[in-house]
Amino acid sequence: MAQKIAIGSQSFSSIIENNCFFIDKTPLIKDWWENYDSVTLITRPRRFGKTLNMDMINCFFSNKYEGRSDLFENLEIWKDEKYREMQGKYPVIFFSFAGIKNNNFSSAFELIKIIICRAYEEIQEYIHSDKLTDSDRDFIKQVTNEMSRETAVMSINYLCKFMSQIYTEKPIILLDEYDTPLQEAYIYGYWEEMSYFMRLFFNNTLKTNEYFSRAILTGITRVSKESLFSDLNNLELCTMMSSKYCKYFGFTEDEVFEAMDKFGYTNKDEVKSWYDGFTIGDEKDVYNPWSIINFLDKGVLKPYWSNTSSNGLAGKLIMQGDEEVKSDFEDLLNGKTIKKKLDEDIVFSQLDEDINAVWSLLSASGYLKISSVTLDIYELEIVNHEVMLMFNNMVSRWFTSKPVKYNKLIETLLNGEIEDLNEYMNDLTISIISSFDTGKDTNEKQLPERFYHGFVLGLLVELRDRYVLQSNRESGAGRYDIMLIPKNIKEDNALIIEFKVIRRNRGEKGLEDTLKNALEQIEQKQYSRFLTDLGVPNEHILKYGFAFEGKEVLVGLKTTSNE
Repeated sequence: MAQKIAIGSQSFSSIIENNCFFIDKTPLIKDWWENYDSVTLITRPRRFGKTLNMDMINCFFSNKYEGRSDLFENLEIWKDEKYREMQGKYPVIFFSFAGIKNNNFSSAFELIKIIICRAYEEIQEYIHSDKLTDSDRDFIKQVTNEMSRETAVMSINYLCKFMSQIYTEKPIILLDEYDTPLQEAYIYGYWEEMSYFMRLFFNNTLKTNEYFSRAILTGITRVSKESLFSDLNNLELCTMMSSKYCKYFGFTEDEVFEAMDKFGYTNKDEVKSWYDGFTIGDEKDVYNPWSIINFLDKGVLKPYWSNTSSNGLAGKLIMQGDEEVKSDFEDLLNGKTIKKKLDEDIVFSQLDEDINAVWSLLSASGYLKISSVTLDIYELEIVNHEVMLMFNNMVSRWFTSKPVKYNKLIETLLNGEIEDLNEYMNDLTISIISSFDTGKDTNEKQLPERFYHGFVLGLLVELRDRYVLQSNRESGAGRYDIMLIPKNIKEDNALIIEFKVIRRNRGEKGLEDTLKNALEQIEQKQYSRFLTDLGVPNEHILKYGFAFEGKEVLVGLKTTSNE
């Protein structure tokens, strides 16, 4: 029977039972078991097979699946007789925090309580067994009735104790997407409350717990040990930079090309351009499984990564980042590389202050790849075409949500419709400055900078098919702020834009004087020379001055016809 593709299925048993497409990752089971690590934390980007692998491990070890050799007999792990005997022989506590995406701690804690209660269903049939004491039953009542934070903190510790008594075997703990509540807490402003609870929860679950055998945690980010895993010295960290388990999350190029052959696809170079580019430890050319599975099913090359909290957080940090962050992001969107220090420990409480935190987060989330490393400096670039489109769409959404009609503004800018442009620009200036606010005290002189960098990103994304955008580059006898170079110099206008903030101490009485100085600077510095050298006719060069005073802007235009 031909294999089907199950989009979005994270149930290992369902995929195997229904003969759905599956790339065999069962050697992970053997590698993990034989490493004897007490607690393993594996961080990978979203949609990289973390949940499916965790369910696979659960199905292999859990005594709920005892006798289910049919799930594994055609897979690599079943070739080893030792592991055939281990299948279905252990108690397992398997739970996930993936769904905890609330905007306040109270509702998030309610979901955590539901997840804990569901885990306790594993032992409900033994409530009245002599394997549990009266004090055990009293604690179970505290969990299943009105669970306090103190009870929740100790709940998995006690569940391990109860399962050890019932099954005479210490349970395995599997926790999927451990960091989702923490990311959401940072985004919605209740980080301190959530991190305090989680620190106690993990300490009691993984540090002071003598009743579990081993544990695996998965997530997108490695939250700093100081923030979350204080005093947890039994933690094995496996990040995107680690070689351990590097082949088991994500598809290798050989796996992708073999799957394409099976389903009759021949456009391997295109698929590589769209979805390749990830590096995990020593493993190069790793593909995003979610995108590959969707491509195999639909045969269409398109971005399949959906918007989640991970790129929502990245977007927030970029949007509200300082001048350097936005300039670096502009370079990345232009296909260039940037050089940064990276820290695999994500300290959420310091994200607003640490300028490198956004790049560490983007690297951990899989959006940036490391091209080279020199000492402790990493050269970073956008990982592939799919991610580039995702970032373009993210920037576009920043502007389509504005009250001003951004597409109409672009049209007036390209056509030199100065009266309408002034009206649109004043609306947009206020909107962008508000949205791109860093949340810190900013004086009036800094307001145009906040507008400028948002405006450049918007132009870059909206016009990249028709224009090459350069900013802060040398030309002629000076430096312009923005230059838009048409790809079709015979049909489209070229643009030079000079920004100036009013300076009354240099004799500027109003924005009209500032605008005049901006336009004169374009001429004096010969900014248009670069364009004429490319063959752009003078009459197709629009020279704009943008004069700022606080949130007010005045735009002027100079062309060959009005010189």
